[in-house]
Amino acid sequence: MPTKSGLLLAAAGGLCGAAGVALSAVAAHAGGGNIGTAATMLLAHGPVLLAAGLAGTGRAMRLAGLVLLVGVLLFAGDLLVRETGAARLFPMAAPAGGMLMIAGWLGIAVSAVLAALRGR
Repeated sequence: MPTKSGLLLAAAGGLCGAAGVALSAVAAHAGGGNIGTAATMLLAHGPVLLAAGLAGTGRAMRLAGLVLLVGVLLFAGDLLVRETGAARLFPMAAPAGGMLMIAGWLGIAVSAVLAALRGR
């Protein structure tokens, strides 16, 4: 049974997927490279968040998933804010989000290896 934080990650994965599809449609009709890139990031990471939330392999997996979620929100959010004509969320928001996404992916990998070594 997934924990509350696992269910939060699973719900966030579903929302990322829905937002990614909607933004893909906007990008197809209105153009805008930032919108398309944000859509791609959301679509690529939504299933990972869903899996991390439902995997139930422990606290490390959920923490890595939360790091990944924050990274995706910062990265995609900054791109979308820029598309509206505003400067950005805050200086270095997209790069910080990208680094958090990388850290989240690495955390998921390490968590999976540790779970395998423990025999889960």
